[in-house]
Amino acid sequence: MAKVTSSTALPVPAQSVWSVIGGFNALPDWHPAVEKSDTESQGGTKVRTLHLAGGGTIVEKLVASDDTERTYSYTILSGPLPVANYEATIKVRQNDGDSGCTVEWSSEFEASGAPENDAVAAVRGIYEAGFENLKKMFGA
Repeated sequence: MAKVTSSTALPVPAQSVWSVIGGFNALPDWHPAVEKSDTESQGGTKVRTLHLAGGGTIVEKLVASDDTERTYSYTILSGPLPVANYEATIKVRQNDGDSGCTVEWSSEFEASGAPENDAVAAVRGIYEAGFENLKKMFGA
């Protein structure tokens, strides 16, 4: 299994960031690659369809969510990424000793349809694009 973990520090309280990124349907609000997100309930589970800038969709299922801990986990059901058995977690934690926070996005998956280093680079690029936009939004 490949693993990718990225994080970024932001100079605002964790709850301020979580209020923007914490909703399972919130990716279009902060990630530049996602134009629109639709959610539906399938057997009591939330499923989102992400409509990507430039075309294409990714379908993901919510695995766990905890607003108190400011974290959620999801899996990819289908999409153009060269991954299989992908599970990821987004977490926002308050920094000790200052008013800022750290956003962490991590995942485990198997490469599928591409070499592992290419799959890792694709996933890392998605995380970094989101973090760069968060830095713009929150003045980092």
